[in-house]
Amino acid sequence: MFSAHVAGKTLWWHEDPETEVSFHGSDGFRSRSSSERVGLPDRVQSRHTYRDITVDYWLDCALPDHETGRTE
Repeated sequence: MFSAHVAGKTLWWHEDPETEVSFHGSDGFRSRSSSERVGLPDRVQSRHTYRDITVDYWLDCALPDHETGRTE
């Protein structure tokens, strides 16, 4: 598992950000990601100042057991 925590007093974009999360790999892999955001809307806008923000992000990936093909 990978996790990250970001906090900031002010955050501002010059241009609207383009974001995408995708997973590529072989059959049998299980992956998921999630995040919790405070102080940010689902879609941020450029030239708007966001204050007192936090973002927590998690990425989980399970590899298959080579003998059984199962993921744990």
